Amino acid sequence: MKGLKKQRRIQVIVLAAVAMAASFGAFYYAAPDALQYFRSPTEVAEKAPGPNETFRIGGLVEEGSLVRGQGAAITFRVTDTNEAIRVRYEGVLPDLFGENEGVVATGKLVDGTFQATEILAKHDETYMPKEVVEALKEQGVYVDPNAAAATN
Repeated sequence: MKGLKKQRRIQVIVLAAVAMAASFGAFYYAAPDALQYFRSPTEVAEKAPGPNETFRIGGLVEEGSLVRGQGAAITFRVTDTNEAIRVRYEGVLPDLFGENEGVVATGKLVDGTFQATEILAKHDETYMPKEVVEALKEQGVYVDPNAAAATN
């Protein structure tokens, strides 16, 4: 009788492990773009991600780099004051988007230009995304204490 209980327990454990592996595999297959990593412009310049990798890049919109094209097309450069990456985006920009303002863009790096599919800008006068604050601090850039406090 003891052998049967032990065998049943092992079967349940193996079944649970297989179910967990299958559910993780289904999630990973169904939503590969859901797992996005944040990178600063310096990290992108040092080690460029693959052309099929979706990630987020953040920093400040470089002053003088904002160029509006035909229709809803826009190009600008995102900088962490150490490196700058050219970004191209087509669509409606957030109201508070502008030069020398914090921004996070989601997309892919194609031929050295970041092709953004989504642009996120601060939602009030003091907010800056936590990742952007940390990346700028690493580069030795002064970050307004109010902006850093708003991220916590």
